[in-house]
Amino acid sequence: MTAEFTSDEMMTVAAARSLPDGAKCFVGIGLPSTAANLARRTHAPGLVLIYESGTIGAKPDPLPLSIGDGVLAETADSVVSVPEIFNYWLQPGRIDIGFLGGAQVDRFGNINTTVIGSDYNNPKVRLPGAGGAPEIAASCKEVLIVMRLSQRNFVEKLDFVTSVGYGTGKGDREKHGLRGRGPVKVITDLGILRPDPETRELTLTELAPGATVEQARENAGWPLKVSESLGHQQPPTETELSILRELKATISAE
Repeated sequence: MTAEFTSDEMMTVAAARSLPDGAKCFVGIGLPSTAANLARRTHAPGLVLIYESGTIGAKPDPLPLSIGDGVLAETADSVVSVPEIFNYWLQPGRIDIGFLGGAQVDRFGNINTTVIGSDYNNPKVRLPGAGGAPEIAASCKEVLIVMRLSQRNFVEKLDFVTSVGYGTGKGDREKHGLRGRGPVKVITDLGILRPDPETRELTLTELAPGATVEQARENAGWPLKVSESLGHQQPPTETELSILRELKATISAE
């Protein structure tokens, strides 16, 4: 019998499963960091975690609270300068996977982490900003996005484009000279979206356990397309849930 789990736990497990053993992964704080550390503790012990602060091969026991958390440097294989991380590792395409979240994403996988509201100088909400996300989105070999699926987050038009996914569709990345493939998967609490091979529009390809196509469409801010070969995600295993909950407990215990 499968243990009970939340939609957030399913989303985190699905994100972790997307990370192959041995890959070099540029990790953002929050859900991406939790998923990456879960992957390292389960099926991908050789996953190399790289954080923007300059830590390579970090193996944090408690989950880091920020990219400047001391546990990252203490457990890393190497610590280099921030310019080296970007100029030597990221921009030349040496990092396999960029793992990002955001406040808003549109149908072509473009991300906003800058402002909410159409007036940049007087926004409704000013967000933390770009950080390294634009470079991660541009230069990693591929990008994974993890976000809860809601009309608040999945919008028809971004208030600000912080990080480019596929721009306005197929061919835009190439036109702008972006090195990486772009977002190959958007992992949500209701299922997984992937870019259509022809248009690059995000399409629902897998449903989370208990979720429906109607739910997914209701929570998207545009008419969400659904794959003709729609799949269904496997629920988390007891091992995945146990390790995930232990990880998350390290944050609350800090």
